[in-house]
Formats: sequence, structure tokens, C-alpha cells
Amino acid sequence: MERRRFGNTSLEVSAVSLGCWIFGVDWWGHYTEERALELCKFAFDQGITYFDNGDAYGNGRAETVFGKFLKTVRRDQVEIGSKFGYDFYSDPGTPGSHSERKQDFSPKFMRHSLEKSLQRLGVDVIDLYMAHNIKLPQFRDDLFAELEKVKDQGKIKVWGVSLGPAIGWREEGIKAVMDHGAKAVQTVYNLFEQNPGREFCEVARSHAAGVLARVHDNSSILKDIVKLDTTIGESDHRKFRDQSWKIYGLKKLEMVRHYATDHGMTVHQLACKWLLSDPVLTSITGTLLNEHEIQEAAESTEKPNLSQAELRQIAEDYARDWSLGPDAHPCDLKSSTDPSGRVRSGYVPSPVLIA
Repeated sequence: MERRRFGNTSLEVSAVSLGCWIFGVDWWGHYTEERALELCKFAFDQGITYFDNGDAYGNGRAETVFGKFLKTVRRDQVEIGSKFGYDFYSDPGTPGSHSERKQDFSPKFMRHSLEKSLQRLGVDVIDLYMAHNIKLPQFRDDLFAELEKVKDQGKIKVWGVSLGPAIGWREEGIKAVMDHGAKAVQTVYNLFEQNPGREFCEVARSHAAGVLARVHDNSSILKDIVKLDTTIGESDHRKFRDQSWKIYGLKKLEMVRHYATDHGMTVHQLACKWLLSDPVLTSITGTLLNEHEIQEAAESTEKPNLSQAELRQIAEDYARDWSLGPDAHPCDLKSSTDPSGRVRSGYVPSPVLIA
């Protein structure tokens, strides 16, 4: 398994990681505690050492379950990611709901959340601690200062921001790194949704930080398991996707399939390999639902690299929506700065390039 570092920090993780959110919510089906432990162990056996978690996943369930796995390995063999910001203690929400809940990014609540996460995980330090779905109006200098304090105290190693819930939040990622010293940005980033992940990588490269890619598979299109007649259930996290995502995503899939075939890999592995072609992309935090998907993603790091000519061709095809017309354009990005709350998806040169 390839290993990568978050910029100039000492934190090194596996290039492919396991997203533990599947153990806290039932959007991909229910995982019993026993099944969750099986998948964690299998992932670890494939060389995956970084596990991306969050206190809001099942209101602590995902952390509690993962804490039991941690008892089966040495602490120095794994890297733990977790998140804070949702006050599920006073606003537990409705099980299965996709709606936003009460958030609190005060230094006091961050400290409270951190201690609770450490208890559930059964550890003394969290390797990467991220502000969960934070928006610009919630940015606080005292919060970032407090994160530096808990880092100095040895309770966390690196801190950053995890952006969402939908794709977007360009300003949040850029300002977190450039203005506040965040060393990690987690964002939706995949072969068919390249912005603002591309801009975050540019900023991370210039400021010695790292980027985590989530939804690396374009919500399963790039796992090659979605068909035109695939039904998206009410509890499925993909229910927010429109029909264009499926109709044109499958057309795009056929247009990139030859890259996978030419290099002896699956399209899922191509999706991973394309992301990892940028060395500043620190890890793919994958929604990997079973042993097959875990192994497929883990083995992608051993597949041949795409050539520079292939990467250029993919970039050109993406820029012109694969010549499929305006309906094939990626969905709008969410924005906390545009009055409409959204902006058209597309590349915007980052401040580090404009300067």
C-alpha cells in the first residue's frame, strides 16, 4: 500500500482509507457490529491503515464500533481521523434523515467533542481532527487557535476541515488552508466532479497541506455497478442526485473505460488511480461497502500510472463535458458567498496562481 503525507506535517497515512460513516448510518444498508469489525480487519489486512470517522456518524456509533477494532491492533499501526461540529447531544436528529442538525464550532464545544471521541475510541490522540461541514460564517479565530492548543497538548496531530454536505464550498477550503493554517481539506472529488478539488490541490501544494477525496466513485457510477434501471431508494444517500448524474455518468463511464482496459484495471481502480496521479492528494476516503470494493481500491495503488498524455486528454474531455452537451455538465457547486447559494461547477484559478 502506498503511503502519503499531509504536506509538511509528520502525519503519514495509507493512500486509500476506509470511510467509517457506513457503520454509523444505514444509507448503504445496516452494518452490524460484527460485520463492521470484519470489514475493518479486512481493510487493515489489505494495507489500509487510515480510517476516516466522525462523531456524528450514528451519534457516536461509528466511533464506538471502531474503538472495538482498535483493541485488536497496536495503536501505532493505524491512523484515526474524526470530526466535530454537530451537537447531536442536544439535537440527535431523526435516524435515517439527511437533514442538517445543530452545529457548534465554539472552542468549548470542540474540546467537549474531542474528549467524548477519545473516550469512544479508547485512545489518547486522534491523528486528524476536522471541522465537520463548517461554513465561512462559522469560521472563528478562537476555534482555530484552540485546535492549535489541543495539538500542542498532544490530543490531536493535525487538524483540517471536512466540507459538505454537498459538493462545493470552494471559499471554505481555500481560506482554511491559506488564512488559518489548516493542513487537510476533505471534499467531494472524482473523475467526473473535478472542481473544486483541483483548486484545493493547488492551494495545498503551495501551502504544504493535504487533500482527502470523498465520493471518489461519483456515487457508485465509477464502481461500474449503476445501470440505467437502477432504482435509488428513499433511504439511499444518492437520492439527491438528478437523472443527469446517472444518464450522462454512464455515458462518460464508457468514454473512459478504455483507459482502464489499456492498463489492466477496473474502472473503479481507474477512478482511484486518476485521483492519486496528483501527489498532493493524500488519501482517498472511500465509501467501500464490502471486501470486493476494499480490495479493488487497495490494489489500485499497484496498478500502472496513467501517462501524461492520457491525463491531458482526460482534462480536455472533462473541460468540454466529454462532448455530450450542457446536460452532461457536473451539478452546481454549493456556495456560502454567492447570494443564490450556488455557483456553476467549473475551474476557477486559485489565489496562489493568480498571485
